[in-house]
Amino acid sequence: QVQLVESGGGLVQAGGSLRLSCAVSGSLFSISVMGWYRRAPGKQRELVPAITSGGGRRYADSVKGRFTIPRDSAKNTVFLQMNSLTSEDTAVYYCNVKGHYAEDYWGQGTQVTVST
Repeated sequence: QVQLVESGGGLVQAGGSLRLSCAVSGSLFSISVMGWYRRAPGKQRELVPAITSGGGRRYADSVKGRFTIPRDSAKNTVFLQMNSLTSEDTAVYYCNVKGHYAEDYWGQGTQVTVST
């Protein structure tokens, strides 16, 4: 059983920073992609950043230059470093892990609220 445990969400003022973490535990043969999605009220879920097993990263245009996705491969942990937050970043953030054999796992979601 694979589990993704997220932490680090909360309330932050506009312009501030927040760091989310996602620890992966359980039997997963190998990880292909680790990423973060978010769903804001009234909007569709969107991919924020993702990192492949080879270290390649991609970012949504809306977060480029503000968000990064550090990773601790030894601990199967991925982070989401969010800087210069705006109210548009308010959403529930979900960690996602995809395995090389089409496995697809999700975290429980963590709320990020940016106040103005």
